[in-house]
Amino acid sequence: MTIDTLILGFDRALRTLSGAATSARPNPAEGVPDAVLTPEERRHAAGLMRVNHAGEVCAQALYQAQALTGRDSGVRERFALAAREEEEHLAWTQQRLSELGGRTSLANPFWYAGSFAIGLFAGWAGDRTSLGFVVETERQVEEHLTGHVDSLPPADARSRVIVAAMRDDEVRHGMAAHDAGAGDLPWPVRTLMRATAKLMTVTAYWL
Repeated sequence: MTIDTLILGFDRALRTLSGAATSARPNPAEGVPDAVLTPEERRHAAGLMRVNHAGEVCAQALYQAQALTGRDSGVRERFALAAREEEEHLAWTQQRLSELGGRTSLANPFWYAGSFAIGLFAGWAGDRTSLGFVVETERQVEEHLTGHVDSLPPADARSRVIVAAMRDDEVRHGMAAHDAGAGDLPWPVRTLMRATAKLMTVTAYWL
């Protein structure tokens, strides 16, 4: 791990937490008209998109830590590429939050720090374990995003198309990690991951 790598990692953390994320791909909601939502629908949609934004903050931290600790150069590059795509999700959800009159989670620094620590632990456990962590994470995220598509106000087409595009990317990330040789995680780890994700989603919806 070089000093340049550490500097780049620190820069990415600052960009993630400061709201400076950018996207090379167009926002999936581009050209989709914004519907008139009731105040309650707008509040609910903003809460869900805040959860999704917080999830992308976690994803940035996880992938950055795993890229730093990966043993194989191909695995490290895979994590770095996934982190760049997750940054696009960060930009999309942040833009939609702004359109809805919402704000990002006040606990984002906590989510980032905790997820970075988890990513370091997964990476130090070895590439097969680290890739297995990605597979399980993306499986749970896919379920979570599917639930949001169902829960978003039916008229909120802009939010729904963003969440659907994110879900497609997460499925692809999980399949790529599986094909790269991911190992199976023991059920206590999977259960702990699910409980941690539940805490984040419930808290980020309101905070």
